[in-house]
Amino acid sequence: RVHFLGYVSEELLRYLYSKAVVFVYPSLFEGFGLTILEAMASRCPVITSNISSLPEVAGDAAILINPKDITALSKSIKLVFSDKKYRNIMISKGYKRAKKFTWDEAALRTFEIYQKIIK
Repeated sequence: RVHFLGYVSEELLRYLYSKAVVFVYPSLFEGFGLTILEAMASRCPVITSNISSLPEVAGDAAILINPKDITALSKSIKLVFSDKKYRNIMISKGYKRAKKFTWDEAALRTFEIYQKIIK
């Protein structure tokens, strides 16, 4: 079943991530991939695209699929739903991966880039 919720509060969004069996994000283009990090930080396994910035953000903590390959997408969803051990591995990897992305780290890296430009 699919439910189109429209806008949800941050609190509700965290709750939905934490109760979902899997977060599926087959995006054709993404500037960064904050949504997959939100899902991972909420201990939700992620299936996402193998294009754009998403593989770099996801690392090995998500299933990466061609977003136009419906067969691969459906097989990946079935795998996460049916294999609890695999799902738990994904949850653990995703949570660890999300912890690597902090606002402090983003600020530091941005500052370093500006320092290089100034020199």
